[in-house]
Amino acid sequence: MENKFIVNIIHRPEMVPEYAEKVTGHGKEEDIGRKALLTESLDIFKTQQDIAHKNGLKTTIQMTYASLFNDEAVELAKADHEKYGDEIALSLLGLPCEEFRAKYKTKDFCIWMFSMEDKKAIVDDVFGKFHDRFGFYPESTGSYYMDAELINYIKEKYPMVKCAVATCWEEGPKAYHTCNNSWYTFMDGGPWAPWIPSKQNVHAPAANEAEDSGIVAIPHLSRDLIACYDGNGSNFGTHPQNVLRSMSYDSKTWEYPYLYNLIDQYRDLAKYNNGYAYNMMFVGPGWMNKMGRWEAPYELLLKSYEDGMAYYGQLKKEGKLDDMTMAEFADYYRQKKTLTEPECALWRDILYGSDKQLFWYCDPFMRVCANMDQGGAIVDLRPYAAKLEWPVGIGTKHVTDASYPFLIQEKYRAGYFTHYAGEGTVRSAKLTYKGEEVDLCLCRTKAHFSQEGNTRILTLDPVDIEFYDLTVKLQTKMYFEEGSSNIKIERTILEMSDPTAEVEINEYMVACYGTTEYSEDMSNITLTCTDGSATKEIKYAYKCREEQMEGATEVISVIPEIETRVSLSCEKKDAVGYIKEGYAFSPMFTLGYTTKLKDKEVFATWLNLAKAN
Repeated sequence: MENKFIVNIIHRPEMVPEYAEKVTGHGKEEDIGRKALLTESLDIFKTQQDIAHKNGLKTTIQMTYASLFNDEAVELAKADHEKYGDEIALSLLGLPCEEFRAKYKTKDFCIWMFSMEDKKAIVDDVFGKFHDRFGFYPESTGSYYMDAELINYIKEKYPMVKCAVATCWEEGPKAYHTCNNSWYTFMDGGPWAPWIPSKQNVHAPAANEAEDSGIVAIPHLSRDLIACYDGNGSNFGTHPQNVLRSMSYDSKTWEYPYLYNLIDQYRDLAKYNNGYAYNMMFVGPGWMNKMGRWEAPYELLLKSYEDGMAYYGQLKKEGKLDDMTMAEFADYYRQKKTLTEPECALWRDILYGSDKQLFWYCDPFMRVCANMDQGGAIVDLRPYAAKLEWPVGIGTKHVTDASYPFLIQEKYRAGYFTHYAGEGTVRSAKLTYKGEEVDLCLCRTKAHFSQEGNTRILTLDPVDIEFYDLTVKLQTKMYFEEGSSNIKIERTILEMSDPTAEVEINEYMVACYGTTEYSEDMSNITLTCTDGSATKEIKYAYKCREEQMEGATEVISVIPEIETRVSLSCEKKDAVGYIKEGYAFSPMFTLGYTTKLKDKEVFATWLNLAKAN
């Protein structure tokens, strides 16, 4: 199978770039119509376009609202479309300009944060102005984030739109904290690679044609799937400015091998996705102004952009890269991928020199992250199966928080390593022998990816678990069957130092729900054990209660607030299923199974997700 690596290069002529008025207008009263600002911004846009074209690359020009009032910007877009085949598209970023502020009387600039009434009015304004200038409507649009209601409205009113920049990967509390607690745009929990969003929730991919919103969504920047998950996303992406902002370059030589390694790791993802890999760069002029940004002088800003584009250009010359416009890519994606086909990424650390490895999996039912440094434990889980409708913006319950809620999230809800009493969210297993206990979270390993038919399989290297007088070699395999909305986890005892010994295994999942670090009210949650005929139930009340049942076929939690039913199930008749309620200091719940295992035995459990009625 031939590997195909696609890049979208997206430029936008922001006449009033974010941040730029503050920087270029130092010591002056704010004036977003100032001529020096507009001229410099347009010059940077021209520079960016020239650099792309010089390297034989075509771009998508996302016209901003402000640029539609500028004759020169409009003529530049038309000329580059004619000469280079660049797509003329429309961005919903770059709204602020004198005309916009006069009409809407606000300094808000994030389209998803407006009231639905204003969203519609702004879309009609911007699309109408675009049509006035170009004589046609755009096929592509975008923002940092676009909510489902907004996309549904655009698709209904402007059906020719087929592609949109629709979310920023892991741009949540971590990004907020590194912006001095001032960047109120929470959008954690979405896909990191292109997807077809559902009509109910942009983050959650459509499972069938009825849910298909009609567009192909692309992420805002291709992020480092470890560095960005562990730290601030704005520092680790294939936009050269991210790399400069993170200081991951040599300040003496102005070289940044990390940038090329990151692009290469995206190329490598073709191995896990039927020969297809994707990368994008979405760039406004604000970061490249003459006064410099993030402690980097203009000369370095310019060089980093030239070098990044030259790398893509070289890959294209070698036949290793296809540059597409957004509309071209949407057509390719529709023809290439089915709705239920997952996106997979076995990602290794390329920045810090560790051996850390994460596996990311995303389909219409879930987004999952497994951490090999913690024995393959699941450390992030988003239940897309619920297709949670989550209106966002002024007038809704979520003015600023567009994130898709998690069940497990080690960064916001502790994970395995907690500093005190209580537990953090994680899906792992513990082995016990003669009173000694070892959690697989403590067993570092490596994973290998394979595919059999419609099932993606993650095979982990065996780990040795040493008790006082017994050594156990155990292997974990994870099975992701396309369209099943579950994960099968299989533990096999390959050998024991005493072949007659028996160990206890405890397969467990500690979970909660939320979008930030702060605990939500758990009191509507119901926990249940069932063997198909009898049931035991706990209605969550922070009382630390437990129930268990031998031969349980399923242990279940229903979380009404996020319309989610999550369960563990197993087929081993003598396994004991259990449920545990948390307490106020540790507001989690636990689902699990315990059983005894001998040498060469296998124990399989399933983690299942569904929408709760």
